[in-house]
Amino acid sequence: MDSPSPVVVRNPNSGDRTRSRNAKRLAAERGWEVLDSEGGDHAVDLAVEAAARTETVVACGGDGTLNKVVRGVRDADRLDDVTLGVLPAGTGNDFADNVGIRGLDHAFSVVESGERRRLDLGLANDRVFLNSCVGGLTAESSARTSRERKRQLGVLAYVLSTLSTARDFEGLRLHVSAGSDRDPVWVGDALLLLIGNGRRFPGERMRQANMEDGLVNVVIIEEAPVLDYLTMGAADSLLRRRARHLTRVKTSHLHVTHEGGPVRFSLDGEMVDIDDLTVDSLPGAMRFCVGAGYDPTPVEWSTRTPE
Repeated sequence: MDSPSPVVVRNPNSGDRTRSRNAKRLAAERGWEVLDSEGGDHAVDLAVEAAARTETVVACGGDGTLNKVVRGVRDADRLDDVTLGVLPAGTGNDFADNVGIRGLDHAFSVVESGERRRLDLGLANDRVFLNSCVGGLTAESSARTSRERKRQLGVLAYVLSTLSTARDFEGLRLHVSAGSDRDPVWVGDALLLLIGNGRRFPGERMRQANMEDGLVNVVIIEEAPVLDYLTMGAADSLLRRRARHLTRVKTSHLHVTHEGGPVRFSLDGEMVDIDDLTVDSLPGAMRFCVGAGYDPTPVEWSTRTPE
């Protein structure tokens, strides 16, 4: 008996809309069903529906759309049974790039015949993230952030744009603990808290993190050095490997408390307000279609790893 065809959950307004339209046409030519999101969390609901009747659910859009599709498959309690894929049609397409997908045509080939890998999934207060969870000084508007910078840096592009004008940010009073025993790793005023699952941050040689080690990559930025934040090398300078204003940790479990009101975090570009943050890595939680360029064991920098 033949397996059911993949079902695509598409954001028709992602990116410049052209790739999204092309993706719908190419999917139709293959006999794949396409479900169009109407915005908000509709993509989550569509993914729940798709996961109930197919073995392969594919997100068509950017990182935010992919996040919602994975949320839906998880809400349907089908992460163990469904294979996930992505058709990159957004502005950044960070996660697609990290799993070795090099364009729309290639993405279809990967879904049809590419390797399947069990990849880790990040969980922040029961909300999933694939790429990153970023809190602190972020810009909620992309008005002064170019598409090219967003493509290269994701949410960090907004951070740099904000830093260029908001140099008097007082920081967040954080208490950060890690590991199964919640060992304290840092207490103080932080400018930014960066937590990566699928990606490393600038200054770490390459973008793709190890997505099969059951750990998240944590970077705490204590202060903003004097930089020209509008230059393309600003992110690498801000996050240079052994900078004194950085603390780096790799852990399977992270707990963060903040003295004050809720902190705004970006989960793959989706904004949420959080008072008390608990982050876990869910090892091998999703089966994903990856391209030949995906590296399951990328070279890692040495860093502190709590037990």
